[in-house]
Amino acid sequence: MLECAAVSRWFGGLQALKGIDLHIHRGEIFGLVGPNGSGKTTLVNAITGFYPPQQGEIRYRGERISGLKPHRIARKGVARTFQNVALFRGLSVLDNILLGRHLFMRPSILGAAFYWWWAEREEVAHRVRVEEVIDLLQLESVRDEPVDVIPLGMQKRVELARALCAEPGFLVLDEPMAGMNQEEKEYMVRFILDARDAMGTTMLLIEHHMDVVTAICNRAVVLNNGEKIAEGPTREAINDPTVVAAYIGRVKDAA
Repeated sequence: MLECAAVSRWFGGLQALKGIDLHIHRGEIFGLVGPNGSGKTTLVNAITGFYPPQQGEIRYRGERISGLKPHRIARKGVARTFQNVALFRGLSVLDNILLGRHLFMRPSILGAAFYWWWAEREEVAHRVRVEEVIDLLQLESVRDEPVDVIPLGMQKRVELARALCAEPGFLVLDEPMAGMNQEEKEYMVRFILDARDAMGTTMLLIEHHMDVVTAICNRAVVLNNGEKIAEGPTREAINDPTVVAAYIGRVKDAA
C-alpha cells in the first residue's frame, strides 16, 4: 500500500531522516514509534507532502507521490489526523466533520443558482456519508454541539471522523491518544479498529502509549535520531535491546 525507499530529509545542518526504508501492507495497522525527536512526524510530513524528502522515494499503491503537493496526495486517498487537535473552533461537530468531504465537492456558480435542482442532491449525498461516520464513531449526542465545548477525547474522535469522511485508502494517525485518560484511550482503540474493519482503511499509527501499539498494530518500525533501529511484529520490535536502550539509556535498566 505504501513504500518508503531510502527517504532522507535535512533541515539546515540537521538530518532528521537517514535513509528510511519501510513498506506497509494493505489493510494493516502499522506502528511508528520512537523517542521524542526521533523523526516520526518528519516522516509523516514527508509522506503527506508537507516536507518532501530530499533523497529517496515514496510510493502509494505503486505510484510515486514524493514531491507532490499535499492536496494532490490527499486526492489520491491519503488522509491524516494531527498530534495537536486541528479542528475549526466556532463550528459545530457536524460542520467540522462535513469539511472532510471537501475533496469530493464541486461548487459552481450554476450549482448555486439552481441549488434546488442541482446542488441539493450532491449536498444530501455528502450528508448521508457523514451521518454514517457519525454513527460509526458514536458522535450522535454531540453532533450539534460547538466543537470548543466538548472534551478532548471527543474532539480527537471528531478529528478521526473528519479524516474518515475523506474516504482514505491510507490514514495517518499522529498520536491520537495524546492527553487522554485510560477510558478515552480504550474508546479510541475500539473506534480505530471499527473504522479499519468497516472501511478497509490501511493505517499508520504514531503513538507513545506502548500498550496501545502492541494491542492494535500488526507490525511496527522504531526510529531513533532519524534512523530505523528495529522493524517487525510489534512486540518483537519494541522488545529489541536496541529499542530498550534508546528509551531507557542502558539495556540492563529494562529489568
